[in-house]
Amino acid sequence: MGKKDKLIARLKLKPKDFTFSEAKTLMGLCGYTLSNAGKTSGSRVCFIKGDKVFRMHKPHPRQELPAYQVKELIDELNQEDLL
Repeated sequence: MGKKDKLIARLKLKPKDFTFSEAKTLMGLCGYTLSNAGKTSGSRVCFIKGDKVFRMHKPHPRQELPAYQVKELIDELNQEDLL
């Protein structure tokens, strides 16, 4: 089982401690590129794959994603048939 498969399996469990770093790695492995639109974007980031754009905020001060972002991430990857 590769890193992508392990992250997908972990994400499907909807963990309360899924980090932004794990999300960034998973999205990269799924073909998305990270864009933070320069210095003024603050905590807003976009993951781009072709014409598909997935937006989210980096959590702070902690690194764990809130439950709603985990759900949105799952929904996005399901729509792309990646889960």
